[in-house]
Order: sequence, then C-alpha cells, then structure tokens
Amino acid sequence: MKKRLTKDKIMGASTYILVTVAFLILQLLMSQGKLSSTMKGFLVPACAYIVLAISLNLLVGICGELSLGHAGFMGIGAFTGVIVTALLATAVPNGIVRLVIAMVVGGVMAGAIGFLIGIPVLRLRGDYLAIVTLAFGEIMKNIFGNLYLGIDDTGLHATMSSAGLTLGAGGQMIVSGPRGATGITKLSTFAVGFVLILFTLFVVQNLINSREGRAIKAVRDNRIAAESVGINITKYKLMVFTISASLAGAAGALYSHNYATLTPAGDKFNYNASIMILVYVVLGGIGNIRGSVIAAIVLYILPEKLRFIGDYRMLVYAIVLIIVMLMNWAPKAQEYKQMIAYKFKSKFGKNKEEAAE
Repeated sequence: MKKRLTKDKIMGASTYILVTVAFLILQLLMSQGKLSSTMKGFLVPACAYIVLAISLNLLVGICGELSLGHAGFMGIGAFTGVIVTALLATAVPNGIVRLVIAMVVGGVMAGAIGFLIGIPVLRLRGDYLAIVTLAFGEIMKNIFGNLYLGIDDTGLHATMSSAGLTLGAGGQMIVSGPRGATGITKLSTFAVGFVLILFTLFVVQNLINSREGRAIKAVRDNRIAAESVGINITKYKLMVFTISASLAGAAGALYSHNYATLTPAGDKFNYNASIMILVYVVLGGIGNIRGSVIAAIVLYILPEKLRFIGDYRMLVYAIVLIIVMLMNWAPKAQEYKQMIAYKFKSKFGKNKEEAAE
C-alpha cells in the first residue's frame, strides 16, 4: 500500500512538472516571437479543455459514472462569467481580478446546479445516467439560446420571451437570446489558464489520494461491497459530481473571455462538445490524469494542424483516434508496451547495481 501511494505521488508530481515545463517553453517561444498568432489563439482554449478533461476524468475514471452533459456545465460557467464581468466592469477596473471573480462565480454556479441535478440523477446508473446528463446539456444550451438579460438604471432584467427586453436609460444588453453575448472584453490569458490547470490538478489529485478518494474508488470497483462496509455511496458520488461540475464551470468562464462573442448555438456547448471531452478522457486513459492532459493538448491542436490536407483533414484525424485507441486498449499493444517497459526497467536496474558495485 505504501509503495502504491509513493507511485501515485510520483505520477502526480510528474504531471505538475509536465504542465510547468510546457508553460515555460511556450512562454519562451512567445517572448522570442516564434509562435504564430494562430497558435497563440489556441493556448487559452487548450487550457480550458485540459481542465474539462481532468474534471470529467474525475467523474468517469475515478468515480466510474458516465456523464455526457459536461459541456452544459461549461456553458453555465461561460455565460455566468460573462454576466459577472459585465456587471463588475465599473466597480472592478482590473481585468484579471474581474476574470478571477468570474471564474469563481461561474464555478460556484455550475457546482450548485450540478449538486441540485445530481441529487435525482445519480440514482441512475450506466446508460440511463448518460442519457439524462446528455438531455441536461441540451436543455442548458436551449436555455442559453432563449435568455435575454440586460441592465439599465433600474437594475438587472431577464426574460425568456422571444420578444426580448426593452431597457430604459443607460441600458446595456448582456445576453441577447440566440445571438448570445456580444462585446465581451477579452480578459483571458495563458498565465491564468496555467494557474487554473495547476489548481485543478491540486484539487483532483489530492482528492484521489485522500481517504475520500479511496472510498470513491471502492464505490467504483464494487458498489455492493462498498455499501456493505458503511460507505455512503450517494454522498461520494454527489461530491465528485459537484466538484467536476464546478471545475467545468471555471473552465467555461476562462473560455468565454477569450472571445468577443459567445453564442449558444454551434458546437461549443452541445452534446458534440461533451463527447469530444469524453474522447480526450478515453484516449488519454480512463483514470489517468496525466493522460487526459496530454490527450487534450494533442487532440485539440491536431485538427487545426491538419488543415493543409483540406477535405481529408477529419479522415486523418479519425484514423489517428483509432490508432491511439488501439495502442491504449488492444491486448497485444498492452503486452508490447509492458515488455518494453520491463526491458527498460531491467536495464536501468542492472546499470544501477553496477554503479553501486
């Protein structure tokens, strides 16, 4: 057990090191002007998707519950964050402070809704849970698409009417139904995204290695056995669901402030986005936090890097996904990787013994 805990700590530390080294390299490249404007535009969304992948892996890989509504929580955080920064534009002139407040409020709002939704939803299991969370994500997308929210001298006004709002003197529309939010101040930076990733890793990895984390894994591995020894299954599942939703909401707030316009339509907050995040988790390795980080980076940037092949871009992308899936899960590929790891370990151990002599 002690050996296992030491290995988990080493794996966790290596993830921090990987993320920090990547951040420093990219900062160095930016300072020297060696990153194109396109690549610079990918940095903040990539940070958001890394957080989304890690938070979903906590729910799917550690807790063992399949959710297809993660983009819904991202959307809650995104639109809540936009509303918060718009309301605080005068009171809090510092953009970074406004962004941090928006991420906190967006995370709390997504977590609160996740808690309320989780109470009835987590009574379901397997495919039924996936279908209900998928429906939740679509409901949230439609709510965003019909929300009209604005502020004037008399206060904040909101309606779900297709006629929209009629604001008084000094009125400003924040969310305009299908048009979404326009005129958003771009506050997100790569540094803030990096800090959010570190915070997410800290929360998730400390939870996994804690007493609560061991209880959550016990529920995942054998629900009946866990319940028989007094583990409160509902409590731990609801805890994970709420934390996962909160982190997704914070990622959504970061993501929304990277663009001047945020619309509920398209593929940013629908089931396609939820499935894409799930793909990052599966291909990175279910329960493997470091794998989720790497998969989110590679699979987010890869489609854009393949644009030079035109119409064959998504075909090549699909082939890459299949190859990675086979390498991660095919029994023969697993045996081959274990054999290579054993050879390296044997060679390293032999050299260490020779050095000691």
